[in-house]
Amino acid sequence: MKLHTKIVLGLALGAACGIAANQLAPGAEWVRWAGDNIANPVGQIFLRMLLMTVIPLVFTSITLGVAGIGDIRRVGRVGARTLIYFLLSTALSAAIGLVLVNWFRPGAGLAPEVREQLMTTYRAQAQGLQAAGTTHFGINTFVNMVPRNPIQAAAGMDLLGVIFFSLVFGAALTLIPEDKARPLVRVLDAIGEAIVRIIDLAMKLAPYGVFGLIFFTTSIFGWGILNTLSKYVLVVLLGLLLHGAVSLSLLVRVFGGLSPRAFWSRIGASIVTAFSTSSSNATLPTNIAVAEEELKIPPKIAGFVLPLGSTMCMNGTALYEGVTVLFLAQVFGVALGLTAQIVVLILSVITAVGAAGVPGGSLPLLMVVLATVGVPAEGIAIILGVDRILDMCRTTINVCGDLTAAVYVARAEGEWDPRPLNEKA
Repeated sequence: MKLHTKIVLGLALGAACGIAANQLAPGAEWVRWAGDNIANPVGQIFLRMLLMTVIPLVFTSITLGVAGIGDIRRVGRVGARTLIYFLLSTALSAAIGLVLVNWFRPGAGLAPEVREQLMTTYRAQAQGLQAAGTTHFGINTFVNMVPRNPIQAAAGMDLLGVIFFSLVFGAALTLIPEDKARPLVRVLDAIGEAIVRIIDLAMKLAPYGVFGLIFFTTSIFGWGILNTLSKYVLVVLLGLLLHGAVSLSLLVRVFGGLSPRAFWSRIGASIVTAFSTSSSNATLPTNIAVAEEELKIPPKIAGFVLPLGSTMCMNGTALYEGVTVLFLAQVFGVALGLTAQIVVLILSVITAVGAAGVPGGSLPLLMVVLATVGVPAEGIAIILGVDRILDMCRTTINVCGDLTAAVYVARAEGEWDPRPLNEKA
């Protein structure tokens, strides 16, 4: 049985067992014990094995990608194309979300007593987000991209700081004599190969880790919370589905020249990993492997675009933020006109770029957007019960958006030909 088949099987079994436990023994002590002491620890070990490879993988892949591209002017061109694509695809995704939430108005039908019940249940968790999270976004966000200490940035999982240092370091390697740069490039290449082997070992745990992560979530929440917020959940899922099936497919076809069927049929491992881990960072190793092995993207392009994408290309997150802000505005009776909704669109794109690529990483910054347009920030408590399942879905779209960017940049740079893949589709 292939690995991705085992992962899907683990996902399905974990969800089925978790929902069965929630329905047959709601609130039972043994269910909570099994989740806390068996399922979640196994899932967290798998997640941590992937996350521990992220910093060395980002540093080596971006440095080698920049060094491999060579001419510093070409690095700037590739970077500009990458960032423009990220912003355009993310803005398109957020716009789809805003159109849908205005059309279906899911917040208008939520009963006040249900709102108060959800607020009471998740208020402490929302306050914890506000106290512990990064609930501000401004000019200092861009200043802090330049780390005072790159080692400290790596230790703190500050990916933007690590990415900036890697870009500068790779560019510096192109500016020194080749005979001096070559030994270090070979060392970094060997480190990258070793990290790939660690990832292979981690992925052997994937079916069991995925089972544990999904069981832990579904055994706690079951279907009840989904029924309560069903309209909101369906609007978010519909938006993500439309962006993935229509927008990303069109972008791949028009800008990448690749058949959507060929694209989607080859990225299954990335989709399953993103869905199960809810983390763009944890999916990055798999994403790079899929881009290079399945889509045949040159390593220097994949190693440059995808680490940037794991932090800066958040299509699904921007859509989710836009829908959530307008949903909560409808719940609280806050009227947002066209100008306010344009502000929501812009802030959703900007804060999605600043969101951490880890489970729930967008929630603290989402509170900033809520407060900016006059919606009570503590209202985020209403949607916390369904955030995990929506996090899994929006992370999947984030990761797929990263891969479409790699396809576009590789073709635009003349480094890749989609025709062989189209012929096999």
